[in-house]
Amino acid sequence: MKNSVFSQKIYSFLLDTYRWYLQTPERSLHQAYDAALKIKEIEDKHFNGNKIDIDSAMYSNSVMDYFESDLKKLLKTVRMRLTELKASRWFLNEENQKAAQKVGIEHPSPSLVLEKLNFIDQVTSKYTTISDQTTSKALVVIPPNLPVEPVISDGNSLIVNPPTLPPKIPIKDSDNKSKVKRKADTVGVLPRSILSTISRLQVELDPNSEQDVIQTFRQTQRRTIISIRFILLLIIIPLLTHQIAKAFVLGPIIDRFRNTEEIQIFLNSEMEEEALVQLQRFEEKLKFENLIIKAPPLLPEQIETEMKKRANELAEEFRSESSNAIKNVFADMFSVVAFIWLLVVSKSSIAVLKDFFDHIVYGLSDSAKAFIIILFTDIFVGFHSPHGWEVLLEGVSRHWGLPASRDFIFLFIATFPVILDTIFKYWIFRYLNRISPSAVATYRNMNE
Repeated sequence: MKNSVFSQKIYSFLLDTYRWYLQTPERSLHQAYDAALKIKEIEDKHFNGNKIDIDSAMYSNSVMDYFESDLKKLLKTVRMRLTELKASRWFLNEENQKAAQKVGIEHPSPSLVLEKLNFIDQVTSKYTTISDQTTSKALVVIPPNLPVEPVISDGNSLIVNPPTLPPKIPIKDSDNKSKVKRKADTVGVLPRSILSTISRLQVELDPNSEQDVIQTFRQTQRRTIISIRFILLLIIIPLLTHQIAKAFVLGPIIDRFRNTEEIQIFLNSEMEEEALVQLQRFEEKLKFENLIIKAPPLLPEQIETEMKKRANELAEEFRSESSNAIKNVFADMFSVVAFIWLLVVSKSSIAVLKDFFDHIVYGLSDSAKAFIIILFTDIFVGFHSPHGWEVLLEGVSRHWGLPASRDFIFLFIATFPVILDTIFKYWIFRYLNRISPSAVATYRNMNE
């Protein structure tokens, strides 16, 4: 009897799983259509039926960040569900469709499917397929070996249609500017300086140039704000996680298990040796003070009482230091998890931050680049860097309650800076020499 009931449950579970598998195309299309409806609802309700413009002056920055976050999530849902729809339709054949009819699953009519897909395409064709572009509005670089749908320009960015959507948007004349020119095509009759001067005059005489400058400034300002805010989050969130976890989560637990007398006071021999040195200095201090004030010598019982009192204070102090080292180990793990989580959920902010640093680095002069390179190389791989590495490693060892092994520190200093210096020289030779040869020449002249 029990076997038959168990067999019926297994059969029911497999039937439900197979039914869910057969309903995948309809479910994916419905979820993508529902996300497109939500985007359309935001457009009609807050932007008068127009595209959700991140740089719009209708709302404050906080409100636009809220709309931007919703738009990213909805566009990601549409993209993932359409990909799921395409994959599921490729796997489902006529036999699966017949099986779906037998179990009572009715698929929507082709006209209804095409109508929903057309609506989804009309809504999402206004936006880029890469969600990061909603914040930075930069040029979408397409690898030449990938098939791409036609491109349309909205004045600020180049929008690439999703390859999963059937309707295609015709190409405009402005798209020809995005094609990569050959070297032979770049040679003109007039010098480039004259052509660039003429182009600059055309821009200055253009009545819309002021709006373009304001738009560019707003984009740059927004990129800077997002980058600085993300950098602060990368610093503040791990530190707050470390302190909160140490004070409210790990602290009570570790203190509870270490408040017994059986727990060892010292984590390593280095702590014990330090405590003995302090106790010996305290005894010598007592004798020295007694000789200075010319008082009667202390009795052995008095010295023993003072020494015992000081030993108890040192024991309590080093017990607290040992507990603090154990808390630091686990709190650092929490901080690393928080840092990795922040990187995973902030891919768009990482792209904006990368663009922000690119603009800063490429905006520096050659002498400034050479100065920064020499500064960092001298700090980490220069002649005086071993002392800094030694202090850093000793601090980390003390932070985690580990004994500072001199052999390990000297071995690390003898290998790691050398490897780092080799990697840095290879980077200069391979990449910097190709990107900015003048900066490399300035670096070599300053380094000599």
